[in-house]
Amino acid sequence: MATLQDAHLVLFFTRGISLKTWDHIGLLDREVALYEAMRPCLGKITFVTYGDARDLRYADRVNGIRIVCNRWRLPQQLYVKLLSRLYPRHWKGCVVLKSNQVQGADIALQVARRFRNKFVARCGYLHSDVIEHRHGSNSDQARRARALEKKVFDGADRVVVTTPVMRERVLQRYRLPEERVVVIPNYVDTEVFRPGSDRYRLPKRICYVGRLGEEKNLFGLLEAVKGLEVELVIVGGGPLSIKLRKEAALHKLPVRLMGNVPNRKLPEILNSAALFILPSYYEGHPKALLEAMACGLPVIGTDVSGIRELISHRETGYLCGTSSEEIRQAIQEVLSDLQLRTRMGRNARDFIINNFTLERVSKMELALLEELLKE
Repeated sequence: MATLQDAHLVLFFTRGISLKTWDHIGLLDREVALYEAMRPCLGKITFVTYGDARDLRYADRVNGIRIVCNRWRLPQQLYVKLLSRLYPRHWKGCVVLKSNQVQGADIALQVARRFRNKFVARCGYLHSDVIEHRHGSNSDQARRARALEKKVFDGADRVVVTTPVMRERVLQRYRLPEERVVVIPNYVDTEVFRPGSDRYRLPKRICYVGRLGEEKNLFGLLEAVKGLEVELVIVGGGPLSIKLRKEAALHKLPVRLMGNVPNRKLPEILNSAALFILPSYYEGHPKALLEAMACGLPVIGTDVSGIRELISHRETGYLCGTSSEEIRQAIQEVLSDLQLRTRMGRNARDFIINNFTLERVSKMELALLEELLKE
């Protein structure tokens, strides 16, 4: 019987994403951390990326993990088509293929079927839900997203989702056997994301970390801080970056947009703030929120799916509505109550330690692989 030490885990990146992309948007350290934690327990780990030969330069930052990339700079469709033939030795033996997200998981499934490998379809969020929010549930885009998910999930040996709510949605929508859909949450390196000294915390600073997209409700947040004696620090990049800068400048708002920041530098930024806020219309399992909570930072989140499952109101954080008026009221109440902030920050850190540490999640991942190897 094969053991974990015999196993070769092959991670297929999200379609179009490279190690260079992860580095550019500041996520390289965060995303690689799980596989570095698993590496000593496995025979081999390989990353299959969509980058060119420049991805090979990251070898010293992924600590023994092999890198498969488009070193020939082939057109993406041709690279995808030829993947199984370009690297045949990677797909033979005791191999488990895993997707990072649904987009691109069909490629991993195709290789797994050809070489009769086990396949794990992981999705940190349901792509179809995002598309439905953007284009409507009856749109062509949503139908294509659901068709891709059905194809991938039907063909997977296991489907890994990040929350129980997401698991129920997958089971109901795609009618999969319950034992094939597993919850493995996102993780936080709690040795990196930990509370700092209160003397460096600025009492009026509010911090947001995340993508600058419509779903994050950031214009509602800008409206909420108008007239308040606060400083809003926004970390991240995305399609709304220029519009947000213009809006902040037009109304002379106390807003600082920092762009993308390496994940390892986030704890310093988070620990300089009195409060973290995530004003989204919807979420999957937000890593930025988990990291802020791990820092013992009091957090405000909107009472929506993906956030309400992580925040117990006035205990591990503060829940509010999505309107600018409700966000403003929440900010004012939390900033005016030191005792509330202290309690929520302490409870938030304890909640993360008990549920979402890197060590705990890596053990869950390894247990899943071990289970697959026994089948």
